[in-house]
Amino acid sequence: MVPELSKETQSTLAVFLPPTAALNNPVDVIGFASEDQHAEAVATMLKANEIDALIIVHVSVRAKDNDPVAAGILRGISVGRQTDTNKKPVYLCWMAEGDLDRAFTVDGEVIPTYRHPEIPARIISRAMAYEGWRHQPIGQALHDSDIDLLMVKSICAKAISERGSGWLTTEETHAILGAVNLPLAQGTVAGSAEEAVKLAQKIGFPVAVKLASHQVAHKTEMGGVRLNLADDQAVREAFNAIRARLAQAGKLEAMEGVLVQPMLSGGVEVMVGMTRDPLFGPLISFGLGGIHVEILGDVQFRVAPLTDRDATEMVRTIKGYRLLTGYRGQPAVDSKTIEDVLLRISHLVEAIPEINEIDLNPVFALPEGQGCKIVDARIHIELPQRTGEGSFPPANPTCALRPIKLP
Repeated sequence: MVPELSKETQSTLAVFLPPTAALNNPVDVIGFASEDQHAEAVATMLKANEIDALIIVHVSVRAKDNDPVAAGILRGISVGRQTDTNKKPVYLCWMAEGDLDRAFTVDGEVIPTYRHPEIPARIISRAMAYEGWRHQPIGQALHDSDIDLLMVKSICAKAISERGSGWLTTEETHAILGAVNLPLAQGTVAGSAEEAVKLAQKIGFPVAVKLASHQVAHKTEMGGVRLNLADDQAVREAFNAIRARLAQAGKLEAMEGVLVQPMLSGGVEVMVGMTRDPLFGPLISFGLGGIHVEILGDVQFRVAPLTDRDATEMVRTIKGYRLLTGYRGQPAVDSKTIEDVLLRISHLVEAIPEINEIDLNPVFALPEGQGCKIVDARIHIELPQRTGEGSFPPANPTCALRPIKLP
């Protein structure tokens, strides 16, 4: 933020600057200001209590002015430093044709000098962001008292021993999400059209019928998602249509059945994901979801382990956050339950190195008090690579990238 200069500072500047000078922030001493005017202007700004940093910009009008301007700037910094108890950072943008490589040193202090004014502005912005990061409260990691990691380990070990690396089946994925106590939407896999009808009757119409397969990554592209099915015949036709489409594509063996779920209404579609980076380990993602997630590209990433502060920041810093807070008469969603999902996924992948990718999309973020529901989920597993003799990669990164308190 560029602060407004106090009346005292502006009055001081007005004493020695010409009437055409601009006394607001930024101060313009005009192109033909003398060495003394430059010196007094710099010293005055360094003494001003309302500013925390000073950027001096010089654009040469005449080559012969460069030396006196430089001398005035150096003298002004030296004088200003005598009363500048806080040692405000000073940056210089020196755009003097034919004199671009000039260096500035005042009483042993090297003044950072750049050729473009936006560079020191960015430096100050990054420094302020870093200072805020250093002083943020310590985040709290999730306690795992209600997470059954032993069951998750057992499911992953069994799948790897039977099939090797790859995507888990729908039933295996649902079992893991249940063991982690994640809010999975109600649903059961049916192996035949008549079984799907019976499940739909039990759930209650309307229902959604989706292809259950650990070999087909994108069900929509294979016509494997049928929504708002209102009766027995619609469910039966949906099952047969999905089966026929796979048979036509030569992938009938990939069909494990169909997942029958109740239709959800209201809320906002979001996504939660995880992939393992070879250097940083588990990388958690959150953003707007649905079939257009790749097009929207509205996703935030954090390195695990997540804290409660990380989860809150991820939710609040997506571009579409306004959709979650209530937009054009729509109710605000239950953001806290989304944050809880992020924390649970973080804890899961930290503890289970066999899980190397998770895709929860869509997750329906429902109105406040109603939580959220994971409608579709995929989990990919593989045997972790050894990093040395008898050792596996550590579950968490070797250094925390922000203040964190483990339970």
